[in-house]
Amino acid sequence: MFPGMRKSSVYLTEEQAERLARLAREEGRSQADILRDAIGSYRPHPNGDREFALAGCVTGAGGSVADLDERDLLRGFGE
Repeated sequence: MFPGMRKSSVYLTEEQAERLARLAREEGRSQADILRDAIGSYRPHPNGDREFALAGCVTGAGGSVADLDERDLLRGFGE
């Protein structure tokens, strides 16, 4: 084993295993090298608070539009 490296096992689907083998063959590299590069270039998807855009921009009671009188909702729309 190489210094600073740790052995790991990965379960792949048949399709993934075939693709990994093909990539390694086509590039003349080891499958482990392909996996290390893939992991090194991976960027996690952001999963933070998605409601931040509305924070502080709404005023009022915070009730549902379903609770409003229909006449108020239609005011200005040709009624």
